[in-house]
Amino acid sequence: MVGGVCAGIADYFEVSPVLVRVAFLAFALATGIGFGLYPLGWALIPAAPAEDPDFRPTWRSRVSGWVAAFAFVVAAAVVVLTLRHSGLWLGDTIVLPLVLASCGVALILREAGSAAEPRPAGSVWQRWPGGVLGVILVLGAAVVYLHRTGMFARTHHAEGEFAVLVIVVGLVFGPWLVRLGRSLASERSARIRSQERADVAAHLHDSVLQTLALIQRRADDPREVAGLARSQERELRRWLFERGAESGAATLRSALQRAAAEIEALYKVRVELVTVGDSALDEQLQALVAAAREAMTNAAKFAGGEEIDLYAEVSAERIEVFVRDRGVGFDPAAIPDDRHGVRHSILERMRQHHGRAEIRSELGVGTEVELTVDRAAR
Repeated sequence: MVGGVCAGIADYFEVSPVLVRVAFLAFALATGIGFGLYPLGWALIPAAPAEDPDFRPTWRSRVSGWVAAFAFVVAAAVVVLTLRHSGLWLGDTIVLPLVLASCGVALILREAGSAAEPRPAGSVWQRWPGGVLGVILVLGAAVVYLHRTGMFARTHHAEGEFAVLVIVVGLVFGPWLVRLGRSLASERSARIRSQERADVAAHLHDSVLQTLALIQRRADDPREVAGLARSQERELRRWLFERGAESGAATLRSALQRAAAEIEALYKVRVELVTVGDSALDEQLQALVAAAREAMTNAAKFAGGEEIDLYAEVSAERIEVFVRDRGVGFDPAAIPDDRHGVRHSILERMRQHHGRAEIRSELGVGTEVELTVDRAAR
């Protein structure tokens, strides 16, 4: 009822909190160790989120900094005095260092857990004493243990003193290392999710949105509209459910051939494909093919020509793909901000997959899109 530890355990095992509290109190009074474990549970068991409709603010959620540190110290002192005067004491050698170390580690864990939270100006002076006092309590527990066991007075117990020192260092720096590992894992997960969202958005722009635009322009031909819809459905299903299975056996040449055939079927233009060398298709080359497909789509829609040249070369140093047309050309710097085809589906996609994209265009002459992937970056 003080910190919500027993309630959290009861919620996890789906039992009554009263049973857990009675069992925890009986264990603590019988051995004294339970009073040392409670602060650890207080720090390690996550509190219910504030947006939870069943969330009820507890004393734990209202304290921080000096108040939390003082509360832990008072709780430890009360436990120690209660056990000593009740006759349930197992001895200062074990219980007292355990209680002190548990309170210290709880404070350190609390600091490490809140280290990444945004804080207003000046709030650091309200929170850092908890971590400092936690370190002091852990060191004090080590000193008490060494003193009670008599290791300070003996000259042949360097191994024991060294073991205690290693434990103290682990208890002091371990929580921050754990926090660092969790932060790195969280950052990596966020980066992967962002990459997946960008890939999905780019693919939807390259395929579904382009097909919808064609359907709008050809709404007077029901047969062609139906064909476009069926083709897009098959392509989207293949991308959603079969791309993982295909990537193991597919190659760059076959992927470019499929993309060129799709552009020819959709826009009624001729795509001349020439490839020199080949390579197994991985995630990076899939992005290269998708960018080349978007470049061919733009050429088919806006260049005004009847033919598109697609050239791919695979060498020991790099993989290059060129998409050329002899159309009206355009100014890449004058692309409106609301047009995502070039900016997101080509330039940004290649950058996200450690490649490069360069667009060269001249009005009345045509456009060339160069896509490059260095093998050293793969």
